[in-house]
Amino acid sequence: MEPGVPPPPHPPSPTSAGILFGKYQLGRLLGRGSFGKVYQARSLVDNSAVAVKIIDKAKTISADMEPRIVREIDAMRRLQNHPNVLKIFEVMATKKKIYLVMELATGGELYGKISGRRKLREGAARRYLQQLVSALSFCHQNGVAHRDVKPQNLLLDEYGNLKVSDFGLAALPEQLRNGLLQTACGTPAYTAPEVFSRRGYGYDGSKADAWSCGVILYVLLTGLHPFDDSNLVTMYKKIHNRDYHFPDCISKPARYLIFQLLDPNPDTRMSIEKLMKTRWFRKSLRSHHPENSLFHSYSSSEKWCKPDIVTVPNAFDIISLSSGLNLSGLFEATNRKGKRFTTNDVSGEVVLEKVKEVGEKLGFRAEKGKGWNIGLGKGKVVLIVDLMEIAENLLLGEVKVVDGGAEFDEVHWDNLRDGLQGVVLAWHNDAV
Repeated sequence: MEPGVPPPPHPPSPTSAGILFGKYQLGRLLGRGSFGKVYQARSLVDNSAVAVKIIDKAKTISADMEPRIVREIDAMRRLQNHPNVLKIFEVMATKKKIYLVMELATGGELYGKISGRRKLREGAARRYLQQLVSALSFCHQNGVAHRDVKPQNLLLDEYGNLKVSDFGLAALPEQLRNGLLQTACGTPAYTAPEVFSRRGYGYDGSKADAWSCGVILYVLLTGLHPFDDSNLVTMYKKIHNRDYHFPDCISKPARYLIFQLLDPNPDTRMSIEKLMKTRWFRKSLRSHHPENSLFHSYSSSEKWCKPDIVTVPNAFDIISLSSGLNLSGLFEATNRKGKRFTTNDVSGEVVLEKVKEVGEKLGFRAEKGKGWNIGLGKGKVVLIVDLMEIAENLLLGEVKVVDGGAEFDEVHWDNLRDGLQGVVLAWHNDAV
């Protein structure tokens, strides 16, 4: 460069002055999604309002997270043509960030309508279920199973119409093995029991989504979770034993549908297709939306009502706030650092023997305790591994760092997880 000649100006950054790639004006922060922050934005082309999810590659792109982001984008692109599925308009990227431009749902989460134990009148609950089921049926017809259907992932537009979102745990057709899915994932309070207990046999993603619909219908009508318990072990037992009751506020037809959907046996559980043909579901089914939604929007005249019983925060509240399979806080309060896992098709003795083998390879001294319990010691670090049976062929394990938590970092956790791959079905404190 010649002396006295100024250097060429640097090209503007993708978000100079709050303008994203010269196309969108970023606005206020709406919240944090599965993979990044979500902002309200305005299109500089047609002045329309959109939502922009900004994903920081350095913080979230990993062996676990990258496939989830790809799945979310792929699933949303396949499902663009349904009015009750959140639309994705554009995907842009730089070396450091990914930008997903999506439909803006100004009505917030469906969870906001039922938080604080509020319940809906049957007509309002039916309309939300109609829109949800229509969207899920469309997903299944296009080979996509959502696998994380819960009120936090169901958004509302300005007319009160439901929009299914967050496809980060969705299963695409290429993930099927002999027509079935294998990965354990989802939020436990809304996830079908076979997702965690049928290791090696696989499960039908559409039947798993049908189970979630049953839980959501119960929650919408009562403001409570059907298998309410702060102890995860007890909650799993209730699920497998069909141990729940119907408050008087639920009509007999609605009870019948919930009972059929919350069948622990997926082979006899009511399917989405059969649900759509029932008289209760089809009642008041009509088109009444300015943008041709399949179902009419929520009416402001529909009143909310409080449930008769108000209780202290329960498992529904706790699990609802958890992300993916993060179950921290579900058991009795403890100051110990730890992680939990599920395993099946192997005995407790086999699991403990594997724990001992892996621990010794990592330099720990193993000492078996009473029952399904084993201790691992190395220097200042002491671990306790407990196992308990929560259903037939399904064990829940908990690894607790009793001492030396500062020395037992993520590298040690990674080594332990890798070593136990042969017996562990899923780790419940890690995002899937």
